Amino acid sequence: MSDQLGLDLPEWRPQVVCGVDEAGRGPLFGEVVAAAVILDPQQPIAGLGDSKQLSAKVRDNLYDLIWRQALAVSIGRASVAEIDQLNILQASMLAMQRAVEGLAVRPAMALIDGNRCPSLSCPAQAIVKGDAKETCIGAASIIAKVTRDREMQAWHDRYPYYGLDQHKGYPTKQHLLALAEHGVSDQHRRSFGPVAAILEAQP
Repeated sequence: MSDQLGLDLPEWRPQVVCGVDEAGRGPLFGEVVAAAVILDPQQPIAGLGDSKQLSAKVRDNLYDLIWRQALAVSIGRASVAEIDQLNILQASMLAMQRAVEGLAVRPAMALIDGNRCPSLSCPAQAIVKGDAKETCIGAASIIAKVTRDREMQAWHDRYPYYGLDQHKGYPTKQHLLALAEHGVSDQHRRSFGPVAAILEAQP
């Protein structure tokens, strides 16, 4: 959808700022997903903020509003193989870089949730807890989390015994017990300690 947004705007505007956030640093399973969002100041969206503090229903409603009303939205990812090869921090930076570079409108500035910035073609500023401070980062937080949560639901259909629909791949007791019983899937992050320990224990 991002390639259909904002094409009638000038390529560069000083006031065009994108918010960037990611979802999925902590899980043992699946990709890390990042989102970049440029909001439309003419169409403000109420209720944007840290996606983790919102109910699933509110997140879903805001997700639809953001896609409809934002000037540009883009999603970037880093695969499980890239996470294992690069480490989760560098893979998260890569996913955010891909999200920003995929925007149909070129931003003059990127506001990044956290304390580090990926390498971008525009200036960037890291903001700790930025998803609660900047609406554009809050919007990116919602897009990234809802996207990843829905993908975990789809993976649950393939691997129902891990309980991905409940914990979204995070290392809960349920997930660790399922890993011990059923083994490691092709979407588990082998560089993460609990997964590596199970692999080492296998004959």
